[in-house]
Amino acid sequence: MLILVDSEQLQNTTATYQINNLDTLIEASQFKAALAESLSLIGQVSQSSHAALIGLGKVAELQPAKLAKIAQTIIQVTQKKFKQISVDLTQLPQELHYMFVLFLTQASYGYDEYKSKKNEFVLEQIDLIATHSVLTTEQLQLVQAVQSGQNLARDLGNRPGNICFPEYLAEQALALAAEYPELLKVTLLDEQQMADLGMGAFLAVSKGSDRPGRIISMEYQSERSEAPVVLVGKGITFDTGGISLKPGAGMDEMKYDMCGAASVLGTMRALCESRLPLHVVGTIAAAENMPSGKATRPGDIVTTMSGQTVEILNTDAEGRLVLCDTLTYVKRFNPALVIDIATLTGACVVALGSVLTGLFTPDDKLAAELEAAGQHSFDRVWRMPVLDDYQEQLDSPFADIGNIGGPKAGSVTAACFLQRFTREYRWAHLDVAGTAWNSGTNKGATGRPVPLLMQFLANRVQSNG
Repeated sequence: MLILVDSEQLQNTTATYQINNLDTLIEASQFKAALAESLSLIGQVSQSSHAALIGLGKVAELQPAKLAKIAQTIIQVTQKKFKQISVDLTQLPQELHYMFVLFLTQASYGYDEYKSKKNEFVLEQIDLIATHSVLTTEQLQLVQAVQSGQNLARDLGNRPGNICFPEYLAEQALALAAEYPELLKVTLLDEQQMADLGMGAFLAVSKGSDRPGRIISMEYQSERSEAPVVLVGKGITFDTGGISLKPGAGMDEMKYDMCGAASVLGTMRALCESRLPLHVVGTIAAAENMPSGKATRPGDIVTTMSGQTVEILNTDAEGRLVLCDTLTYVKRFNPALVIDIATLTGACVVALGSVLTGLFTPDDKLAAELEAAGQHSFDRVWRMPVLDDYQEQLDSPFADIGNIGGPKAGSVTAACFLQRFTREYRWAHLDVAGTAWNSGTNKGATGRPVPLLMQFLANRVQSNG
């Protein structure tokens, strides 16, 4: 059992939990219940042979980032030891219970799919103990659905490009539909069908690879038949940069360039598990960007499905090319609104780092709804400008538009490029280049923004009654 302890209530713990010799143990160990500090109580608690105190610090000063650190500590203390743990929330304020449980599920993720030695103990169950809680059954079900969807997104992101390629993503969508045939319908477009629709921008990217591109649409419908929310995910399963080849250092991380698509698949799984009464379409633009004899050259001009022509000045600005045709394609669903999710620009990483996702939309109401959902799920966004003043940076002397806008405001001009294909419906763009995965010692996909998207959709259900 893991017992959360307020540093200012430490002396009450002995009486509350009947812990033997706690005062002596605290004095000997100098345990202060500081933030994320732990104290093993093996053999000290009558109800459990394995127990520990986990410090909350001063409860009055708790913030979401601190809660996340506490959750990570709990998982570290129990990792590779237990398949089931119990966490006593009695000293944690009730209004923080939901977010803390969400953090626990996120911290418990592990990935050893391609390791020959697997973890013997995989955490399968977390029991929550509290004298009082405002947590509802619906909230716990939502957390479980978010965990399942976020884990799928992380698994897909972590899989290498030789395993996870466009046809593989299509297979994952079909497998999900087979699991939930009453809720999910999948439609696939191959390259010939894309050519018939005039998707010259998409095909300009996919033609450089031996792996054919796919557009994957998953339509989820539960109870309601209103105009759908459409989620569009960038699914570049590996991005070499094409002829505008990326530097070799760190290129292995370009397997993560499909994390937008992974988050759409993860959100669709979470929807199926939660059975939210909504109409949602998840569409993935899946392609591989490779430098071959068939690859697009810098300076080539292509015609998009919308009829607009694009001069491809840099083949490493490929995400907006597959997305622009897909954003035109999804008009056929008559969407209530469209949100695209893409690891689109390094410029967004420079601007916001790995803390906040870049949010671009001309729609103030939609921006406010996404910002509120981000705060509630601690999967936060920061609104960036998407103004016509920047459009002239995309001017081309040879085509309607260039695919890059120069060195200034790179994430903004990328969003402005997409905006040209979305003017017929409500639209928001999430640039997750800084938040979809971590580098360094904690390298791996984060599964963001699945929590944000699910909270946004759950809020729509609540507001619609």
